[in-house]
Amino acid sequence: MEAFQYEALDAAGRTVTGVVQADTARNARALLRAQGLLPAMVSEVGAKERASQPWVKGISSSELSLLTRQLATLLTAGLTMEQSLTALIEEAQDPTTREVLGGVKTEVIAGLSLAGAMATYGKSFPDFYQALVHGGEESGALALVLQHLADYLDARQALKQKTSLALLYPILVTVVAIMIVTGLLVYVVPQVVQVFSQSRQSLPLLTRALISLSDFLRAAWPYILVTMIAAAAGARMALRREEPRRLWHALLLATPWLGPLVRGVNTSRFASTLAILVGGGVPLLSALSSGARVMTNMVMQEAVLAAIERVREGSSLARALGESRAFPPLLIHLVASGEVSGKLEQMLERAAALETQALERRLAVFLTLLEPVMILLMGGIVLLIVLAILLPIIEINQLVR
Repeated sequence: MEAFQYEALDAAGRTVTGVVQADTARNARALLRAQGLLPAMVSEVGAKERASQPWVKGISSSELSLLTRQLATLLTAGLTMEQSLTALIEEAQDPTTREVLGGVKTEVIAGLSLAGAMATYGKSFPDFYQALVHGGEESGALALVLQHLADYLDARQALKQKTSLALLYPILVTVVAIMIVTGLLVYVVPQVVQVFSQSRQSLPLLTRALISLSDFLRAAWPYILVTMIAAAAGARMALRREEPRRLWHALLLATPWLGPLVRGVNTSRFASTLAILVGGGVPLLSALSSGARVMTNMVMQEAVLAAIERVREGSSLARALGESRAFPPLLIHLVASGEVSGKLEQMLERAAALETQALERRLAVFLTLLEPVMILLMGGIVLLIVLAILLPIIEINQLVR
């Protein structure tokens, strides 16, 4: 069966779109008519063709979490993968979700694994998601892995929303402050300069510096904008190469404030992924390989790959991870305890929970310090501008007296 994208009119005359599974376009139209729809357009859209279209949107994070939990429930109830995907397509309200699920179902029917079918839709299913699904399929415990994955996605979404709300105020303060400073330099300062230019009084150093900065920004802003865009494009192209990306990731880990945050995020992802896969019966080497794929930092990925080789040679997991010095000592000690007691899954879950809590505390401290620092910085800049404008006026008043 193939996936056909359609546009049709319902009984009320409203236009509806979606994806229907059928052998041919003719059968697809017949299915639509049987549903009380009048097809206006039916066209076959292959999964690979849709994936190559940059304008195709992906499934949102909240929708993905819900779909994951629903799929786990359907598989646990004994439905086949095809039946489960059909039920999800019928349940979905968003046209994008129906289209993506329809394409995944087509690929699964064609013989691909679920992880392979999801890989066609990278915008909807991230790499770590595909890695976990692949591990669950290999172990035969896909439903259990999906259930744990849904819990993980919910927790990550909650942390993301909490961080976004906390960052909202500093971002608004920054944007407003930049607009105020820009307006002062571009519009207010030139007006004041016209007043000062009529007097032959020598201006204070701060005022002359402010006038020079204002003239420079007014004359060079197009070049500054082009330079910033070119620098951003160049950095993005450079980070696509392996060696510059590795150096950048190593620099991030070495940064005092940002390094612990990056390390905490990747450690939490790695521990959560490993706990889910080990609990699902995935062999340790396969679980470690999938765990390496979920991390975004290249240095930590290489540490896990090196640990895989050490484990394959007979080393314990705790010792293999500890040799790289890329992971927090807490994780190493908990993994060692789990290996000795035979409760590796529980220890990994505890490590992931502790790293998540530590990450939330670091973010809270960082944001708590960020707000007053930004206010003081922007207030200092505005104070300098005001002083640069007022100093000549004060001197003129003193001369008049």
